Amino acid sequence: MVMGATASKLEKALGDQFPEGERYFGLENFGNTCYCNSVLQALYFCIPFREQLLEYYSNNKNVVEVDENLLTCLADLFNQINSSKKKTGVIAPKRFVQRVKKQNELFRSYMHQDAHEFLNFLLNELVDILEKEGNDINDSPGTSSQAEQNVNGPVHLQENGAKKEPLLTWVHKSFQGILTNETKCLRCETVTARDETFLDLSLDIEQNSSITSCLKNFSSTETLNAEDKFFCDKCCSLQEAQKRMKIKKPPNVLVIHLKRFKYIEQLGRYKKLSYRVVFPLELKLSNTVENADSEYSLFAVVVHVGSGPNHGHYISLVKSHNHWLFFDDENVEMMDESHVQTFFGSAQEYSSNTDHGYILFYENLSVGN
Repeated sequence: MVMGATASKLEKALGDQFPEGERYFGLENFGNTCYCNSVLQALYFCIPFREQLLEYYSNNKNVVEVDENLLTCLADLFNQINSSKKKTGVIAPKRFVQRVKKQNELFRSYMHQDAHEFLNFLLNELVDILEKEGNDINDSPGTSSQAEQNVNGPVHLQENGAKKEPLLTWVHKSFQGILTNETKCLRCETVTARDETFLDLSLDIEQNSSITSCLKNFSSTETLNAEDKFFCDKCCSLQEAQKRMKIKKPPNVLVIHLKRFKYIEQLGRYKKLSYRVVFPLELKLSNTVENADSEYSLFAVVVHVGSGPNHGHYISLVKSHNHWLFFDDENVEMMDESHVQTFFGSAQEYSSNTDHGYILFYENLSVGN
């Protein structure tokens, strides 16, 4: 199961700077599973998520009648890496990949898959499993607080000793933020606000832009008129209005998906946008409702390699203990921080560089993780 292919090279490169207790393992590719491997590496180095998953594993390892599901398979895989006697090597995530294919026919073929679709599917599936477990706990009297902790993470009591409202799973606590959709009637100036949750933000991209400008566009004001008029409850009629999205509650881990695959009507197919989009190592999120700047630090990037949407490869770049690492399936190497900027994209339409940042993972620095 575990082979020491890249062990000595990486350990030599890090030398006595190898972080205490950390593990750097490549993941075997089963034909076309780089989309899965790249996302798993990013999630493994999302420390709050990893810690909760390992805690879930230790709380459940002695339970005999647990049915295998995506959550138990992922917890097993993370535990296998974390508890390995070796510091580096390669692990075959065979059971996890089999489970993914069993759960979702989308990932059964040997065609090129989309890493963002996979991340979305995985996080939502984990939430469903945890919510179901949480509901089962609530339905059965006298269940232990330990089982509750598996789902919600540590239980925080309010001052009067009463428990806070369930059910926010620990997946939500890591990734969920809240957007508010504000619509202002231009006749009576009444503002209607509707909140919605998100686990990641999908941003439209432009050539030679930056994450900051993409976020500004995401929150820019749009006028609703002509065919798109808004029904104002106060005016009881269709009116011209202004609409915009703002971030009401920034998440602890901000996942940004760059929309690099665009459907081109004239071509009748998707095209990959190789645009150069600068993503900073430190990001200030200023388009929030409270206007308080949230500061984030980049810790992982899933990179799409290739010129088109239907073929190519995925790798991931990960920051761990102030070192950057390059994960390409079985292969793990040290990487210089300055090398991250080579994955911004191409300033020219046709470039030999096809390695472009696709999913970005930022951690909130103001959260005491």
